Amino acid sequence: MQNRWELRKFVAPEFLFGVGAIDMSGQYAKNLGAQKVLLVTDPGVEAAGWVRQVTDSLNRLSIPYVIFTGVTENPKMQEVRAGARLYATAGCNMIIAVGGGSPMDCAKGIGIEVSHQRGIEEFEGVDLVEYPIPPLVCVPTTAGSSADVSQFAIIADTERKTKMAIVSKAVVPDAALIDPQTLTTLSPHQVACTGMDALTHAIEAYVSTANSPITDLHALEAIRLIAAHLPGAVANPQSIDHQGPMMLASLEAGLAFSNAILGAVHAMAHSLGGYFDLPHGECNAILLPGVVEFNYSACPQRFDQVAAAMGIAVEQVPAAERTAKLVGRIATLRSSVGIGDNVRRFGVEKSDVARLAGFALQDACMATNPKLMQRSDVEAIYAAII
Repeated sequence: MQNRWELRKFVAPEFLFGVGAIDMSGQYAKNLGAQKVLLVTDPGVEAAGWVRQVTDSLNRLSIPYVIFTGVTENPKMQEVRAGARLYATAGCNMIIAVGGGSPMDCAKGIGIEVSHQRGIEEFEGVDLVEYPIPPLVCVPTTAGSSADVSQFAIIADTERKTKMAIVSKAVVPDAALIDPQTLTTLSPHQVACTGMDALTHAIEAYVSTANSPITDLHALEAIRLIAAHLPGAVANPQSIDHQGPMMLASLEAGLAFSNAILGAVHAMAHSLGGYFDLPHGECNAILLPGVVEFNYSACPQRFDQVAAAMGIAVEQVPAAERTAKLVGRIATLRSSVGIGDNVRRFGVEKSDVARLAGFALQDACMATNPKLMQRSDVEAIYAAII
């Protein structure tokens, strides 16, 4: 049993939460000494109008900027390099990321490259970032990745066709401006995928071998909020009554997993999503029930608390049935928001399993999974979703 008073570190940026937070972009840039800002985003976020809201804020304080929109889903090494070149040639000294996990992770990668003058691929792993990155402000526009408060950056290596996990407190943003109104332009599918990503963050943080009393508070609250509000947010993305709690849940889940780290779901999702360039949240949602079923025996009391947070009256369920009850609740939530239970439609085949398992076992997130996974275990979970 883990010692509840074991030494633990908790890292978090300054954050501003609430409607109108996005309009403080210029003030935060000024506070951090911006002379010229590299604004990292993607075409979809720009089309939704949120980039304009940030640039209006910068213009009000006469802060110059240049916009980099060359970010795709699952940000890639070459996109990081392109952004770093623009940062240097434009004479920037600060970065603002506006968007979901892709622009925010790309911005972190850009920061690493410009401060080290070395390729991002050299920093895969834990605590390998040697120097501070330029000042970074994140404005999240999804309730899922939590890159705005985390010490993670996930970058796709297109040569190896996998994802690199970079974990370092050097990439924790200086500030996060978290505005629930930015969620109101998402599609139902985006809300579903990012919401299931946040749920996975919270569950994996709660059962992680690096959990703590502080991360537990945030993880359980995130699970409660997502179970209560994700279906409503998917059904009506413009409802601030659902999107507000979802944005809060994403924040809580991010504070939890950034400090407790994650587990096998993310390790396997990084491998799967990196190889096939798939939506990260959808990969997590498909893998989550199988990994929960595998891990349950390692910490049944913790999983029972997860179940209670999802609305299951655990005390009324016989011990032998609790695993199935929790796995069923997760699968039902996933189905209710329109996400399937397999990856066949993406072209994944049984012949891919061995390669996917190899990369998953090397992922940094596997280190804090509550139950040791053998290669055969990973392969079995992959095979079950094909």
